[in-house]
Amino acid sequence: MKLYHELAGWWPAFSEPAEYRREVAHFAREIRRATRPAPRTLLELGSGGGSSAAFLKKRFTMTLVDIAPRMIKVSKSVNPECDHVLGDIRRIRLHRTFDAVFAHDAICHMVNESDLQAVMETAYVHLRPGGVALFVPDFVKETFAAGTDQGGQDSGGRGVRFLQWVVDPDSADTQYAVDFAIMLRARNGRVRVVHDRHLLGLFPRARWLALLRRVGFRAAMVRHRDIREAFIGRRPL
Repeated sequence: MKLYHELAGWWPAFSEPAEYRREVAHFAREIRRATRPAPRTLLELGSGGGSSAAFLKKRFTMTLVDIAPRMIKVSKSVNPECDHVLGDIRRIRLHRTFDAVFAHDAICHMVNESDLQAVMETAYVHLRPGGVALFVPDFVKETFAAGTDQGGQDSGGRGVRFLQWVVDPDSADTQYAVDFAIMLRARNGRVRVVHDRHLLGLFPRARWLALLRRVGFRAAMVRHRDIREAFIGRRPL
């Protein structure tokens, strides 16, 4: 996926942290509400460019894990006070525990049940007893909606504009596709266009809950009238 590798330096113009403020504040409240005693430490799995951490770090002491070195570099510029670790969220083991674990957009890149369960296991082994993990997919099977969106902005003399096209070519499998048409305007005014395809996971609510329980979590859904659904798992005492 080009967006997380050769295009990573454009991320601040592609998706600035301010776009995450309201949603991330909601999920931070859910984490704090579900965790006793009050959580202080948080591990983010798949932290990307650090847009979520830009707000969560005000509430938690954070450790950020991502598989893309260039995205970690971007995140370090946004969140220099956070610990950053390069690693695969399906397999990484830090040999310490946290009060809470958060997996936002990155969880969407798990396109089969074995990978999704592997991330849940990573979350479980990094939680103290009584800690909670919150997983936030873009869609579940029941809420999927094909369509288009657009965005982008200017940053540091450069600019990005993109069209996002969401489709589900095969409703019988566990994935859908997002095609990005990305226009990049350099400081000298030159514009180039890049196509980037992302294959993302799509699972029914019941499978999310079943996999969380298989790993050992006490699982539940988190709903809000205009914020996407999430899944919360508590590691038993």
